Amino acid sequence: MSGPSRRTFLASAAAASAAALAARPASGVAAEPLKRQADGPLFKLSLAAYSFNKMLPRGSKTDTEMDLYDVADYAASLGLPGVELTGYYFPQSVQDFEAGGEGEKYVRDLAHHCFANGLSVSGTAIGNDFALPPGDARDQQIAACKRWIDAASALGAPVIRIFAGKVPKGGDEKEAIARCAAGINECLPHAAAKGVHLALENHGGITATPKQMLSIIEQVDDSPYFGVNFDSGNFQTDDPYRDLAAIAPYAINAQIKVKVRPNGKHEDADLDRIVGILGDAGYRGWLVLEYEEGGDVKAEAAKWIDKLRAAIA
Repeated sequence: MSGPSRRTFLASAAAASAAALAARPASGVAAEPLKRQADGPLFKLSLAAYSFNKMLPRGSKTDTEMDLYDVADYAASLGLPGVELTGYYFPQSVQDFEAGGEGEKYVRDLAHHCFANGLSVSGTAIGNDFALPPGDARDQQIAACKRWIDAASALGAPVIRIFAGKVPKGGDEKEAIARCAAGINECLPHAAAKGVHLALENHGGITATPKQMLSIIEQVDDSPYFGVNFDSGNFQTDDPYRDLAAIAPYAINAQIKVKVRPNGKHEDADLDRIVGILGDAGYRGWLVLEYEEGGDVKAEAAKWIDKLRAAIA
C-alpha cells in the first residue's frame, strides 16, 4: 500500500474522534461508533444506480435508455452480490409510497427481480434537507424520509443514505446542525421499527468536514439504526484521506468514488488506501461503487469494479 501506514491513519481517526467525543454530554445519548461482534473487516461489492445518472428517469425525465431493472441486470452481469437502487430513479408512485399501493407493488416486483438474479439490494438513497427551519417545507422532508423508510423496508434495503442539508440563506450553522440532528432523531424510531438504517453522508454543506459531521453525530440519539455513509470522494479538504479516517469508525455503509478532491482538485483515488482506512476501522459491509466521471459508464464501472476486487483481495 502506498502512502502513510494504516497505523498512521488509525491514529489520526482516533485523535479526531476523541476530540469530538470529549465534548459530548455525560448522558450518553449521542450516537456511538458501531459495535461489531466479529473481528476484522469484511467487504462486499455493490454498484450504485447513480453511476448511470444521465441514463435513468428522474422526475419529468422519463424517456431514458435505462431503468432500475437494467441497473440490476448490469450489476448481475458483473457478478456482483449487490446493487444500490438510488431513490431518485423510482417512479412517482414510490415517491408517494403507501402500503398496499401501486408504489409498493413496483418496489416488491423490483426486489423479486434482484433476488431472482442473485442480487441483494445493498441500500437506497434520498436527497433530503433536514437543515431547513421549522415549517411546511421541513415537515415535508421528514414525511418523505418516513415514506422512504417504508419503501426501503419493502425493497429489502437495509440502509438509506441520507443528507444533512445546508445552512439556509442568512441562517446559522450551529442551528442548522441542531435541526439536522433533530430531524434524524424524529425519523429514527420509525426506521428502527422497520429494520432500516439511516446513514448520514459526508455530502458538503454542513457535512463538508469531519468536525461538522461529528457535531451532528454527537446530537443524534444512540441507536443501532444510525451511522455514517462514508463517501470516499466528497471531502474537499487539504487531506481527504485523513478526514475519511476520522469518520470511518461510524461507517455503516461505504460509497466508493474513483476520484478524491484535495482542496477541490480532482485526483485518482488510491483504492488500497481507502480500503485500508475502512479496514483499520473494522468496517464490515458494502463497498458501493458510485462512478461519476463520464465516458462509457458501463465499461468504466466494470474496470473500477475489477480494481476494487483487487483492493479487497
